[in-house]
Amino acid sequence: MGSRSTAVVQAAGLTKVFRDWWFRPRVVAVDRLDLDIQSHEVFGLLGPNGSGKSTTIKMLLGLLYPTHGRISIFGYPPTDVAVKSRIGYLPEETYLYRFLNARETLDYYGRLFQIPRQERNKRVEQLLDMVGLTREARRKVGEYSKGMQRRLGLAQALINDPDLLILDEPTTGLDPIGTREIKNLITLLNRDKRKTILMCSHQLADVEDVCQRLTILYGGRQQTVGETHELLSRQNLTQITTEKLSDATIKRIQELVEQEERHVLSVTAPSDDLETFFLRVVSEAQKARQQTSGAVSTGRIAGFLADGATEGEDLVASLVSAADKPLHEESKTARPAETEAEAPATHIIDELVSAPTQEAADTPAAVEPASTGAEDQVDRGLIDQLVRGDGRPEGGKE
Repeated sequence: MGSRSTAVVQAAGLTKVFRDWWFRPRVVAVDRLDLDIQSHEVFGLLGPNGSGKSTTIKMLLGLLYPTHGRISIFGYPPTDVAVKSRIGYLPEETYLYRFLNARETLDYYGRLFQIPRQERNKRVEQLLDMVGLTREARRKVGEYSKGMQRRLGLAQALINDPDLLILDEPTTGLDPIGTREIKNLITLLNRDKRKTILMCSHQLADVEDVCQRLTILYGGRQQTVGETHELLSRQNLTQITTEKLSDATIKRIQELVEQEERHVLSVTAPSDDLETFFLRVVSEAQKARQQTSGAVSTGRIAGFLADGATEGEDLVASLVSAADKPLHEESKTARPAETEAEAPATHIIDELVSAPTQEAADTPAAVEPASTGAEDQVDRGLIDQLVRGDGRPEGGKE
């Protein structure tokens, strides 16, 4: 990775000790943890059950106070109310109001963040479309499956367009399709929106796919930390992948390797993992337009999470195309409308000119001399000029 920007999350000597009724130390959940999460990165927090992951997250959110050590989020303590508005949190268990439907749920959380109604309604619809719950938006949350509740929980975590997104087991209860969609969404949010994401999961394959750095906890202590690809690479081995070789060629390669006093550990054909195979089979079924009653995602990220660049580009493109339109094409399309508009306009003007006003009708004919034919002709020429709008009298002469 290149140069890093200011850290979003910093923890130094973070320790949490749970005590009994008599304030005697009972469990050391987190033990002198040093954590450094940089801006615009996806960071993985791993460890077996009881290793202190959830306790660490709760301290980062200000839900628990550390026994020792210090924490800063965006340079402020996690208890600062202003900091909380910049954080989105998906807990391990989705706690939602069962009697509300999806739209009402997202609207409720949008109100908590004091998002204006018009913007709130727009975000709700975009998030429902993004997580694939538009068709099921009117169903009560209590009727949702666990996977659908996780999708709604993720939408809830994004309603305030947070700068820091904390995801605790985001793919729990999701099928392989939903898991892949969530991982794609995390990648898009980090790449396009440049959000900082802290992801805690027992699904190690998910962490490997999306996290740029990770740490592993055990017994509350940090066992290792670093770049994902560096931690997973085995520097003492060399792997070569090529097209299928004949037995004779493989034998020659083995002889060359043995000449360097090395051993060929295995010669096998590469294979897809089960997730890739599963998604390929389902994708073929979707292309055949087979019906399903599950959640269906469009694969599009919510517009307000994409900085609104698409809408602006579309508007500029429409204005440019209108400006570049040839004048003769514009005149061809506009002329019929103008012709239709001229007839009623001319008719109205004729009535105004020919019909005497009320004041003129009340005036005796002897007092107001009748207009001559020449004057009437001049008035008609002026009226025709105004109707045509070309600045010339009838006949085309100046």
